[in-house]
Amino acid sequence: MSLRPTPPPADLVASDAARALAEDVGSGDVTAALLPDAADIAYLLCKEDAVVAGRPWFDACHRALDPEVRIDWRVQDGDRVPAGTVLATLSGRTRALVTAERTALNFLQTLSGTATTTAAYVDAVCGTGCTILDTRKTLPGLRLAQKYAVRCGGGQNHRIGLYDAVMLKENHVRAAGSLTAAIRAARTAQPALPLIVEVETLAQLEEALAEGCERILIDDFDAASRREAVRRAKSPPFDGRIPLEVSGGVDMTSLRDIAADGVDFVSIGGLTKHVRAIDLSMKLGPAP
Repeated sequence: MSLRPTPPPADLVASDAARALAEDVGSGDVTAALLPDAADIAYLLCKEDAVVAGRPWFDACHRALDPEVRIDWRVQDGDRVPAGTVLATLSGRTRALVTAERTALNFLQTLSGTATTTAAYVDAVCGTGCTILDTRKTLPGLRLAQKYAVRCGGGQNHRIGLYDAVMLKENHVRAAGSLTAAIRAARTAQPALPLIVEVETLAQLEEALAEGCERILIDDFDAASRREAVRRAKSPPFDGRIPLEVSGGVDMTSLRDIAADGVDFVSIGGLTKHVRAIDLSMKLGPAP
């Protein structure tokens, strides 16, 4: 990746680490207390092909317990690594290294899992012009961390929460009486925020195109309707000015065909919801 994604603010990362360490350490690590509190070294090993994400959280966990720990990374967040890669070496106090190990790995393996999954979806649409988006289906308390991991994998973020974009769905249309009325009410209430409009029919698509918005989500369209939606959105007088997004029920078996139909975005909840952690380990001693 040419541009490295920017992680969340350091104070947020430190807060995440502190909360997770408190959960694990509690009143004290009674097992690490059996070890001599001496200087030691360790290395971090990735046991499978992966895209790395989560360095700031890994570092924060270790530095919370040993501010003098030295962590020498051999890779950057966003790097693709093969199985067997030594990601980093560490120098610090034995007890702190051991106590921080599991919490630090939990962050790194979870976020690397999100990045690795995202990269697979990004690879699947390569050359189509389609962009992979995440959703709000994140692990509670880890939204900004997971959304950072999506960027590490080459995807982009949908809205961060309920506050940074207006998204109209069927309930809003029902309450307003029509899609056009719902769009106009949203523009009046929140003129400075991006407006995303979900449509369920081609007739609603025409309404959204005519009224204008930042993005149109074509929900549960079959293949023929989806292609017709793309044709209408990219034809005069609209000329592709409003991008189309597909969401819901997308997996690897259908993704390429959907992207090839010409939609601009595909949003996938499974990037952050169906997390499979990457197999990592940290071992005391010199790196092999």
